[in-house]
Amino acid sequence: MVDETIVSRSRFICYLAPCASNEAAKQFLKTIQEQHPQASHHCYAFVSSHPLDSQRYGFSDDGEPSGTAGRPILSVLQGSQIGEIVAVVVRYFGGTKLGTGGLQRAYGNSVRQALVQIETKTKIPMVHRTLACQYSQVNDVLHLLEKHHGKVVEQDFHSAVNLSFLIPDSHLEQLKSQLKTLSSGQLILQSTEQVKDKQ
Repeated sequence: MVDETIVSRSRFICYLAPCASNEAAKQFLKTIQEQHPQASHHCYAFVSSHPLDSQRYGFSDDGEPSGTAGRPILSVLQGSQIGEIVAVVVRYFGGTKLGTGGLQRAYGNSVRQALVQIETKTKIPMVHRTLACQYSQVNDVLHLLEKHHGKVVEQDFHSAVNLSFLIPDSHLEQLKSQLKTLSSGQLILQSTEQVKDKQ
């Protein structure tokens, strides 16, 4: 996604991209720097996780006065409630100094205008679990999984049925409780880490 604005003859070009890690953000920045080697500045910010994650973010003023570019870009990203995103704003200086407030507004508005144009998807945190059950219990278990928006990724039919599935984190405790009721405490979910430990 690209959006360009001109403020007092300076060009501000905002590039947005999905970003699930700090390394992906740095790689995207490098790509934009290669596309615009003559630009005055390549300022950026990223949030590589959930929008409210206070650990996985970063920003840079890239030579602009401290606090006038990277921080305003990050503030707009965090305020948008969109996660896993990186914004790089390329500036071509137009000869007129904008001052601290002017720069903050220009960088912030550049990102704001670009964000309006992107399509977003809601990402639901999922957890991976496995479960061994009897053949007589399979239909009831699959019904529960469907009810809780679970997604079976693997099924093995041996002396028992082994199911491997993904389920929204927010549904996990309720599913555990209902499985316990269904099986009088016999059906117990295993995390994938627990399974690996047993091998």
